[in-house]
Amino acid sequence: MAVSGAVFKYYLYKATEAVEFYRPIMYLYLLSQGLSFTQIVIIEALYNLTTVLGEVPTGYVGDRIGRRNSLLVGSALITATLVGIAFASTFVAFALLFICWSLGYNFRSGTEDAWVYETLTDVSASDEFTRVRGRGQSIALTAGVGASLVGGYLGGLDLTYPFLAAALFTGLGLLVILTLDEPTTYEESDSSEMGIREAWGVVTQAVGQRRLRSFIVYYFVLFSAITYLVFIFLQPVFESVVTDFDLSLSVPLPVPSSDGYSTITISTDNVETLLGAYYAAINLVSAALSYRISVIEKRIGLRRWFIVIPLLVGGLLAAMAFVPPLALVALFVGWACVEPTRVLAGQYVNDRIETLGRATVLSAMAMVSALTVIPFQLGSGVISDAMSPLLALSAAGVILVVGSIAILLWESPIERSSLGPNPEPGE
Repeated sequence: MAVSGAVFKYYLYKATEAVEFYRPIMYLYLLSQGLSFTQIVIIEALYNLTTVLGEVPTGYVGDRIGRRNSLLVGSALITATLVGIAFASTFVAFALLFICWSLGYNFRSGTEDAWVYETLTDVSASDEFTRVRGRGQSIALTAGVGASLVGGYLGGLDLTYPFLAAALFTGLGLLVILTLDEPTTYEESDSSEMGIREAWGVVTQAVGQRRLRSFIVYYFVLFSAITYLVFIFLQPVFESVVTDFDLSLSVPLPVPSSDGYSTITISTDNVETLLGAYYAAINLVSAALSYRISVIEKRIGLRRWFIVIPLLVGGLLAAMAFVPPLALVALFVGWACVEPTRVLAGQYVNDRIETLGRATVLSAMAMVSALTVIPFQLGSGVISDAMSPLLALSAAGVILVVGSIAILLWESPIERSSLGPNPEPGE
C-alpha cells in the first residue's frame, strides 16, 4: 500500500475514536449513579493498575500478533465496554468494566504509534511522524468538537446515550482497521518471534538510556499524572464554578432586534450543554495545535515546549485556590495542551528506540505513567471528598511546578539535538 493511502486510512481511523461523546458527562454520570469521589478515583486507580499490569504484556502480544490485530482487539474491547457502562449501576460493575476498558486501551496504546512510525519508516519518512501523528490527532479532536456538542445534548436527555453513541462510532473504527496493512519494517524486524526474556531486555535497555531517563520522569511520571487529574476533576470543578458564580453563557447572533442583535443564553441549569460547548472549544484549540505541531517542533523546539507548558499548567492550577473563576482558564489550558504534548513526546521517544520490540517499549512507558498516577488519584479523591475537587487540583498544580523545577535542576529532560532552530545561548 502506498504510504499516502495508509496515512489516509489512519486519519479515518482517528476520526472514529469517539471519546468526546461521553467525555463531557462521564463523571457526572458516575456521580449520578451514586458513586462518591473516593469510589470514582478507586475505579480510576483500578483502571491504571490494570494498565500497569497489562501494558507490557499487551505490548508484547502486539509485537507478536501484529499491529493491526492488536488494534482490532483493543477497539473491540473498548466498544463492548462502552455498551456495558451505559447499562451498569453498581460500583462493582463499574470497577470490572473499567478494568476491561483499560485492557482495550492497553492493546492500542503503544501499537498505534508503532504502526504509524514503522509505516513511515518503510518509505524513509520517519521524520514525518510528528506531522502525521499531529494531523491524525487534529482530525480526532476536530471530530470531537461535534461529538462534544452532540454528547452534551444527548447527556441532557439521558446520561447513558453518549456512551452508546461512542460505542457505535468505535465499532465503525473496527471496519477501518481491517483494511490496514502491516508495515514492512515490522515484518522484517523479527518482533513476531521475540521471546519474553528478549522483550524484557529490550525494555530495560531502552528505559535505562541516559537520554531518556529524565524525560520519562518529567513527562510520563509527573506531567502525565497531573494532567490526568485535570481530566478526572474537570467536570465537577467546572460545575461548581459556573454554579457558584452563576456564569451563564450568552452567544451573540447576527439577528436584528431592538438592541441590534439577539443572544442565546445557556444557563447553569443545563450544565451538560455548557460542558459540551466547553469541551468543543478545548478540542478546537487542541486540534489547531496538533495540526501545526511540526511547526511548533521546528520554531519553538521540544525543550522550550517541555519547559514552559508544565510550569504554565502547574501555575494556573495552583492559582485556582486563590481565584476560583480562574479554574475555567486553568482547566482549558491544562487539557488543551495534553494531546499536542503527547505527540511531541511520541516523536522524541520513537526516535530513540529500535523497531524490535517498539510496541513493548512504548507500552512500558505508558505503564510507568499509569503506576505513578495511582497515588495521585487516591490522594486527590480523599482531598476532594474532605474539602473540594478544586483544592485537590490546586495542590496537584503545586506539585507539578515544584517537581518540574527539581527535574530541570537535576538534568535536562530533552537532548540538545532536539532544540529548535535557534537555541538559546548556552544551550
